[in-house]
Amino acid sequence: MSVPWYVEAFRGDYREVYAHRNLAAARREVRWLAEEVLAGVEGPVLDDCCGFGRHSLALAEAGFDVFGIDLSFDLLASSETMEGAGERLSGRLGQADMRALPFRRASFAAVVNLFTSFGYLGDEGDGAALDEMARVLRPGGTLVMDLMNPAAIRRGLRPSSREERDGIVLEARRSLEDGGRRVVKEVELTLASGEVRRWREEVRMYEPAELDALMAARGLSVVGRAGSFEGEPFDPEEADRQVVLARS
Repeated sequence: MSVPWYVEAFRGDYREVYAHRNLAAARREVRWLAEEVLAGVEGPVLDDCCGFGRHSLALAEAGFDVFGIDLSFDLLASSETMEGAGERLSGRLGQADMRALPFRRASFAAVVNLFTSFGYLGDEGDGAALDEMARVLRPGGTLVMDLMNPAAIRRGLRPSSREERDGIVLEARRSLEDGGRRVVKEVELTLASGEVRRWREEVRMYEPAELDALMAARGLSVVGRAGSFEGEPFDPEEADRQVVLARS
């Protein structure tokens, strides 16, 4: 049985390959969420698909009672290398599948799902993941999802790229499939040791109206959509991101 791409991609070397996806960036991204979106939230916050916990730590630093889950044990294990994580995140990160969250109904005042951590699992799997986010939210709770904006991705897709850094070579070829609804990336990673890893990433992109309908079907009401983590208005043609805000 083949390993799903999202298992192969998010191994221990992810942090070396994507070094810019770090705690400093997470702190910048969380600032607006903490001050404008999650201000006044009372109760625990779930960082759904937390990776190595960079957003979890930034949220904890901002005063939130945060818990995080991720499927990648390698990334979760590497969280301890972040300064302050041992103290703030001890016992708060765990391995779980977003389609089967290990929490009771209405456990969280807010759920955040950040940095395109949705769209990996096929339509049925994505629906199950959204079911779980809705299930663990308390009535009146807040859901934040940070996704690609399909129109901007289709317009600006780079067919290929090559990056060399610290002995690592990362090559990627990108294309659109499924009528432009799915962005595919063929990745070849050559580590400093000479080891080569290859995988294929496939992310289903959701149009704003499409995502709104999925939310509504699960009792979630979209109350806002920003074009960045600085709260910029969402432009459906120009914004690189869609940061979706919903209430249960």
